Amino acid sequence: MAHDHHHHHSHMDETNEKNIRVAFFLNFGFALIEIVGGYFTNSIAIMADALHDLGDSITLAISWRLEKLAQKEGDRKFSYGYKRFSLLSALIGAIILLAGIVFVLFESINRILEPQTSNARGMLVLAVLGIAANGIAALRAGKGKNLNSRMIYWHLMEDAMGWAAVLFVSIVLLFWDIKILDPILSIMVSAFILFNVVKNLKQTIKLFLQGVPAEIDSAKIEEIILSDEKVIDVHHVHIWSLDGEHHVLTMHIVLRLETKKEDIRRIKQRVKNVSEQFDLSHTTIEFEYQESDCSMSK
Repeated sequence: MAHDHHHHHSHMDETNEKNIRVAFFLNFGFALIEIVGGYFTNSIAIMADALHDLGDSITLAISWRLEKLAQKEGDRKFSYGYKRFSLLSALIGAIILLAGIVFVLFESINRILEPQTSNARGMLVLAVLGIAANGIAALRAGKGKNLNSRMIYWHLMEDAMGWAAVLFVSIVLLFWDIKILDPILSIMVSAFILFNVVKNLKQTIKLFLQGVPAEIDSAKIEEIILSDEKVIDVHHVHIWSLDGEHHVLTMHIVLRLETKKEDIRRIKQRVKNVSEQFDLSHTTIEFEYQESDCSMSK
């Protein structure tokens, strides 16, 4: 049985965690600014968004903790390591974000039915700060490659785009009193974010159910291994992902009876090349001969 491990992701894991940490402090700090700004501008909308950002900060704190935990190596409790905790964080983040979008849509519909006057100048100042804080945090989180980082990216992009809408509305309100403009733009932004969150949530659930990652072509992997003249069959091919970034492959390779040690070494090298080509972090191969019986017990 052959094992192949790749540890080149460790630096990226630390980078993911660092980016989430920075995003947390930026988001939490701006939420506090919003509370003060909402009080002085007498804006219910900004106060509501402050509560939304505090909720995002809780999500980021959970993500930060789980992403840090995900860096732990395997032990007797979790033999593959703790990377799936990052996937758990992505799932929690998606659920909280969906709840936040529903809340924003509900509030936006209420604002259309009952238009309210806002402090345009105060909104403009906070919008500029909001775009800067959430934009920088989103760019940091967006550098991550796993699903947790992507979900956090959409959390922060929702806020950044929301504040961009507030900036546009505040400028318009300085000249024209179009009260329903703010909720209409909020609905448009929420719809766009909802589309992307649902797409990432579907992928997260698929990986939780140990589905094959979308970017991995299992048929191509089998084709490459079968191209060796000493290989007569490949079966029990299983590919799944620990966190959307670190993928695992296990398979049985059936060899001809006359296969020699140098042939096995060559096949192992081919498997290693396949692992690097498809960015597989952990590969386990079991070699069998054509007369072997590896049928699974029922």
